[in-house]
Amino acid sequence: MLFLLILGASLVQAQVIEFWSNGLRYQALTREGLTVMYARMPLAVRNYVVVQVALNNGSRRIWKVQPTDFYFESASGLVLRAESENEVVARLYRQANSDDVIKLQTAYERATYGNQHIRSNNGYEKRRQAALAFGGHQGIKAAAAASAIAFVKTELLGGDSTDGAIFFEAPGRQLGAGRVIARVEEETFEFRVENPTHAPE
Repeated sequence: MLFLLILGASLVQAQVIEFWSNGLRYQALTREGLTVMYARMPLAVRNYVVVQVALNNGSRRIWKVQPTDFYFESASGLVLRAESENEVVARLYRQANSDDVIKLQTAYERATYGNQHIRSNNGYEKRRQAALAFGGHQGIKAAAAASAIAFVKTELLGGDSTDGAIFFEAPGRQLGAGRVIARVEEETFEFRVENPTHAPE
């Protein structure tokens, strides 16, 4: 019900709506029937800072969206483009250890499970089930975990929704103040990023 109110308010006012869920501060914005939600996660792994996004298509059109549609622009003007899911998976395959896998899964599931605002029919839970089939050494497990968590290139049909993690390479282990910007086809979604109150886990 609250999600519908957020969606309706966004459609009318085209303003960013803020709310808290599972300890994360979300911002939501709707343009042309597409709602994008964003939250910074208290997580950094292998020089990646992670944010969570969820999208819901309330229109009749098909929206094409991918991780590289997302950018971070710092207050000083530095611009970081999110890495593709393939880049993230390849790096974690080469470099991740068991602690990285546990951190990724624990943080993302804490944010997602029980979050009444995220009702994905093509998101993390579906990808997680597919990733459970992977075994082998730690690199393969890390890659499988990342492939389940990472936001992937997708086409959202009317009524479809999805979620996932966006990975920004930030050697300082935090984004700092600035903006997260999503350029989805011809629409631009902007979210304010404030300095974190604590360091990522």
